[in-house]
Amino acid sequence: MKKLLLAGKVILGAGLIIIFLNSCKNETKQEDPKEVAEDANEAKFDSIDSKEDDSEFLVDQAEINLAEIEIGKLAQTKSANTEVKKFGQMLVDEHTKSASEVSALAKTKNFTLPTSLTEEGQEEYKKLNEKSGVDFDKKFADMMIDGHEKAIDKLKKASEDAKDPDIRQWASNNIAGLTAHLEHAKMLKQNLDKK
Repeated sequence: MKKLLLAGKVILGAGLIIIFLNSCKNETKQEDPKEVAEDANEAKFDSIDSKEDDSEFLVDQAEINLAEIEIGKLAQTKSANTEVKKFGQMLVDEHTKSASEVSALAKTKNFTLPTSLTEEGQEEYKKLNEKSGVDFDKKFADMMIDGHEKAIDKLKKASEDAKDPDIRQWASNNIAGLTAHLEHAKMLKQNLDKK
């Protein structure tokens, strides 16, 4: 009987150890690309706040470009509205060009950028992808207005506050293009609201 009780305790103890070790194992969760880039830049420029702020701006711009490209592609494939499809194509073209410029600028400054959609970008994409028909088109237009307003604010701030003159200049040069996108998105929304 004592041997049976002892064997039971050994088995129970071994089971608890296995459960404990499994719960402690390092589960690899995909890190958000924006956080990875920000952490890398922070480590590089920890003692130079001006570089850290400028790197955060370029990380944000890269994030915006990645999201706009994917949402633009989605609009081209999912919408039945010709104007929405055209706007989607324009987003892909313009933000691909912008992404290339941001990447080149970041490279010259030794900044790390995200290379894939962030968790927030994936969430926005998912919400839009769940819609269909006119609901999709209206949600798309709303997202474009909101997103471009925020992006323009960031560009204006960087065009005045960025410590690096190249980054200030790039931000300043891109305000007009995004303002045109915003106006286009507002017209698109007006037309969609009539339906």
